[in-house]
Amino acid sequence: MTRILPALRLLCHAVLAVVLLGSAASAAPFAAYVMDARTGQPIYRQNADTRLHPASLTKMMTLYMAFHAIERGQVRLDSRFTISSHAANQPPSKLGLRAGQQIELRYLIRAAAIKSANDAATAIGEGLAGSEEAFTRQMTQMAQAIGMNNTQFRNAHGLTQQGHYSTAHDMSILGRHLFYDFPQYYNLFSRRSADAGIAQVASTNRRFLDAYQGADGIKTGYTRAAGFNLTASAQRGNKRLIATVFGGTSTAHRNQVMAELLDSSFPRIPDRVREVRPQRPRMLVQATTRRAQVEPSPAATAPEPQRLVLQASPPPSTRPAAASSLLATP
Repeated sequence: MTRILPALRLLCHAVLAVVLLGSAASAAPFAAYVMDARTGQPIYRQNADTRLHPASLTKMMTLYMAFHAIERGQVRLDSRFTISSHAANQPPSKLGLRAGQQIELRYLIRAAAIKSANDAATAIGEGLAGSEEAFTRQMTQMAQAIGMNNTQFRNAHGLTQQGHYSTAHDMSILGRHLFYDFPQYYNLFSRRSADAGIAQVASTNRRFLDAYQGADGIKTGYTRAAGFNLTASAQRGNKRLIATVFGGTSTAHRNQVMAELLDSSFPRIPDRVREVRPQRPRMLVQATTRRAQVEPSPAATAPEPQRLVLQASPPPSTRPAAASSLLATP
């Protein structure tokens, strides 16, 4: 009986969410997914594999690609990226980058992760792949490599575009990979503010982080077509959940639904369980041609620009210990 009550409560919250969402004629479709982060096992799903607009949850993959590029030595956090007019002209939310400006990658990462800056996300993609179009192909390849089977990217920031879609299930998978694959950078997603080089930026997720016990990430998203989206992670004792909500009607409503989903799911998972890490993608390198977006310096890319070809491979034998992120360095 005690196990049934949380499930009934969760169902009631889901029905309430649908009713609230349905009350607005222009409401975006609702979807939700909750998983045990330690095993990847689903706890709750509703329209979880329906292809919807991810909005700025897209930037989770942009950042994942940046962390991969740093890990393989393609760039460093102090690599200076030259901003294109295309990146500078992206609509808000934005950092305020100017065409021709040079800025370190660390600041672009902070602006994309914390402020959800569209100009910074575009600059990351162009700097790593030579063009946003080439970068989105790599993003989609990466998505397929980590098991995001209903995701396709058309831009680096998440603004609504035909053929750009994902699911609540897939974004939860990506959130789990960010947590396990790059623990040294994961603390970025719990920051309330950060120095982004040309401005101090505030977190778009600070309300949920402050309000929900154990929350430590990950990313918000909003467009009119998408509604208010959130991928969140929270830990209580030995338990950790990762969940995604698509289609909230407001920031407050999205956060409330997320909190209720997490509250209802924590009692449904065991305190201790055998951890099953996600498989990390194995990267094979092929030479390709791209425009120079990174200033030549000791921190710049290799002379032979390269493209990622991704395949799944067994996970590492141990998870890297969490470390103080270099992103914390001013």
